[in-house]
Amino acid sequence: MGNKQKYIFVTGGVLSGVGKGITAASIGAVLQAKGVKVSIQKCDPYLNVDAGLLNPAEHGECYVTKDGAETDLDLGHYERFLDIELTQRNATLAGRLLSNLIADERAGKFHGKTVQLVPHLTGAIQNAIHDAAEGGKVHIVEIGGTVGDYESLSFVEAIREFSQSVGRANCLFVHVVYVPFLGTSKEFKTKPAQNALSDLRGFGIMPDAVMIRTDDPAPQSVAEKISLFSGVPIQHTQLLPNIDTVYEVPINLAKNGFYDLLAEFAGVRGPADLSKWQTIVNEHRSEHKKTVTIGLVAKYIDNVDTYYSVVEAIKAASWHEKVDFNIVWINAETAKKKDFDAVDALLVPGGFGARGSEGKIAAARYALDSGKPYLGICLGLQVAVIAAARKGGLKKANSHEFDPGSPQVVYIMNGQEGKESTGGTLRLGDYTAVLKKGSKVAKTYGALEQVERHRHRYEVNQQYLEAIENGGVVVSGTSPDGSLVEYVEASDHPYFVATQSHPEFRSRPDRAHPLFVGLIKAAKRTI
Repeated sequence: MGNKQKYIFVTGGVLSGVGKGITAASIGAVLQAKGVKVSIQKCDPYLNVDAGLLNPAEHGECYVTKDGAETDLDLGHYERFLDIELTQRNATLAGRLLSNLIADERAGKFHGKTVQLVPHLTGAIQNAIHDAAEGGKVHIVEIGGTVGDYESLSFVEAIREFSQSVGRANCLFVHVVYVPFLGTSKEFKTKPAQNALSDLRGFGIMPDAVMIRTDDPAPQSVAEKISLFSGVPIQHTQLLPNIDTVYEVPINLAKNGFYDLLAEFAGVRGPADLSKWQTIVNEHRSEHKKTVTIGLVAKYIDNVDTYYSVVEAIKAASWHEKVDFNIVWINAETAKKKDFDAVDALLVPGGFGARGSEGKIAAARYALDSGKPYLGICLGLQVAVIAAARKGGLKKANSHEFDPGSPQVVYIMNGQEGKESTGGTLRLGDYTAVLKKGSKVAKTYGALEQVERHRHRYEVNQQYLEAIENGGVVVSGTSPDGSLVEYVEASDHPYFVATQSHPEFRSRPDRAHPLFVGLIKAAKRTI
């Protein structure tokens, strides 16, 4: 097939949330297992500039890349499956492209031409794909949303044009569809999937492969019917029912004719070595003597995707420590002592806003007083120092974010005031912290310097360190110049650690993050 750059486009039909992100990441994992260098990109048709202001209860967590891009959770899937660090160019939203087009038009760069969706927006999408593809032999592009949505039309047209410009033989189109099961008639209904495939063909794209998502295992006749009506060969039509771990998807993708298509397309031969994924799946299914129960104190408890990376980091740490885990969701707005009593460890994740803040502060105070293991992430650090300051005698200690009239143990950073509801303005991306020698965090990391990703605009006010320390919490890591608090811990405590960063973004299923491992280890000792 030569050394020419290859492109795989993953689209979705019937409904959103069908599993395109996991499919795209798993295709990349299979190619990596054959030694192919892959790159990957999410193209989202939303008219947002980035995911920073999207409601996490609706869209799931806001994932942050090393260079500070605020993206949707699919980039988290990509990084966990492919173990590569992505950047701004791996997340493309229609809003940013349109914003740039309008700015160029205002600056006179179009020399009076009429600016249109085709060819200008479609051209911008293609340029973004070319930019993100640099460095990989196979570039995987997931198109967000559902084919047929008004928003996605420009993106579908862009990849159709793209396949013409780079050569159809250098593009592989994979369409992910959903087949529902009707309980009343006890049958799988393929008509929505057939319509979704017809929509794609109507836009000028003939898919090379179809991934059929179902809640329960479906008979082969479902694949045969979709193959017949779509024109996609049966060997390239794959059933993908729900499974108990998404990390089995790469194994499933390599089991049948789709793998042969993928291998031929990428120019590789022989089976893929997926032993890494089999080990992860085996660990997921192993039963252990101990089960640790982690209380996750949060306010968006109706949508687990809001804290997807945190949950995945807990999983990886539990597998690392050979224990089973149970996550109990504790509503921060209604949290009581009995909720904290019922778990082996407490975790307060990142978040914004005053709602539920007192419940999170109460969780940190409970952990401080009881010796229960505690991990605070971003906001989880801020509520920890507030709890410590109150315990240390500053009874009305609070954050500027929650109560501007209180003693501001947590204050808004310089340059951030007035930007509270704006996007792309927080302290974002990778920052280095210097850890205190002999501290728990230094021992946990096994290092005196650490780089983690950040997303915040509030910081610990070091004017109140005396009250915080009187409450039993000390600073154990700062920015290199000492101006910003990056880590705190309770010195006389089994495991009370908090960080201003988001360590969950650097956890991998086969390489657990040290701070989460530390929490699970401490919880394990209490059982």
